[in-house]
Amino acid sequence: MMSCNSTSIETFEYLLPNGSNVSDSGATMPPAPLRVCLAVIMMLMIVVGLLGNAVVCIIVYQRPAMRSAINLLLATLAFSDIMLSLCCMPFTAVTLITVHWHFGDYFCRLSATLYWFFVLEGVAILLIISVDRFLIIVQRQDKLNPRRAKVIIAVSWALSFCVSAPSLAGWTIVEVPARAPQCVLGYTEFPAGRAYVVMLVVAVFFVPFSVMLCSYLCILHTFRKNATRVHNQSDSLDLRQLTRAGLRRLQRQQQVSLDLSFKTKAFTTILILFVGFSLCWLPHSVYSLLSVFSRRFYCSPSFYTTSSCILWLSYVKSVFNPVVYCWRIKKFREACIELLPQTFQILPRVPERIRRRIQPSTVYACNENQSAV
Repeated sequence: MMSCNSTSIETFEYLLPNGSNVSDSGATMPPAPLRVCLAVIMMLMIVVGLLGNAVVCIIVYQRPAMRSAINLLLATLAFSDIMLSLCCMPFTAVTLITVHWHFGDYFCRLSATLYWFFVLEGVAILLIISVDRFLIIVQRQDKLNPRRAKVIIAVSWALSFCVSAPSLAGWTIVEVPARAPQCVLGYTEFPAGRAYVVMLVVAVFFVPFSVMLCSYLCILHTFRKNATRVHNQSDSLDLRQLTRAGLRRLQRQQQVSLDLSFKTKAFTTILILFVGFSLCWLPHSVYSLLSVFSRRFYCSPSFYTTSSCILWLSYVKSVFNPVVYCWRIKKFREACIELLPQTFQILPRVPERIRRRIQPSTVYACNENQSAV
C-alpha cells in the first residue's frame, strides 16, 4: 500500500495487522458530535431501510397478482438494499463511534466487496427498469414478462458478482479503516489497480447514468408529443356534430389520455428514483476516483471527514426507495396498512367485498378533476 508519508511504491501488502495501516498518519478525525450524529442517523436508516424494503419483498411474495415484471424488479432492488443495510451499514456505524475497525482485516476486504456487489445489483435493476420504460413508452414494445424478468435478474446478480469479486481477490487496494470509517478504495500507483477502479466506477455510475438519462429524455419527448397530439385532436372535435364514428373516436382519445396520465405518473416515480440515485452516487463516484488517483486528496487531513459524509450519503439511497414507493404508489400504501397489526391501525379496515363495490377496479374512465391512478 502507498503510504502518505512515502514516495515509493511498496509491495502488495494491502492489509496490515491489528486493523491499522501505514497511511493513518496525518488523518484528522471529525468532531465527536458529528461522528455520533452520523452514526445515530445511520442506525435509524438501517431500521427504516430494513422495514421499508422488507415490506416491498413481502408484498410481492405474498400476493401472486403483484408478481408482475416491474414488481419483481422492484423487489430485487429492495432485497439488494436490505443486504446492503445488513452487511455494511452496521459496521460503518460502529466504526464511526469507536474510530477503530474491530472486525478483522479479512472482513474488511469482504465488506468492501459486498458493498460494491449490492450497489452494483441495485444500479443494474434501476438500469433495467429505465430501459423497460423506454421500450414500453417510446418504442411501444412491452416484451418484459415475469419469466424474462427472472432470467434478467439472475443475469444481473451474476454480472454484479463478476465485477465486484476481483476486489476480494486483491485486484485493488482496500484501506483498512484508519483514514475512513469503512473499508474504501485506497490510493495506488499500480496501473492494474487504477484500471480496475475506473472500470468499477464506470459500471456503477457513469454508464447507468448515461443510459438512464438518455432513456428518460426520450420518454419526456414522447410524453410531450403525445400530449400535444391529444390536445389538438380534442380541440378539433365538435360535440354537436358527432356521429357514431366520432363518438368512438372520442372514446379512444379519452382512453389514450387516461393511459398517458397513468404512464406519466408511473414514469415520474421512476424518474424520482433516478434523481435520488444520481444525487447519492455522483459524489461517491468522484470521491472513489480521487481516492485512487490523487495522493494529495487521499493524504489530506480532511479525508476521514469527507469519507464519512460521502459514505453516509451513499447509504441514503437504500432508505430513499421505500419512502418514494409509500409516497407515490397507492397500492403500496394500502399494502403497508394491511400489514400493520390491528393495534397500530387508526382507521377501521374496510372489508374487501365492500371496497370493491366502492372502488370497482373495472372503472377506467374519469373526468377532469379525478386522478387516473
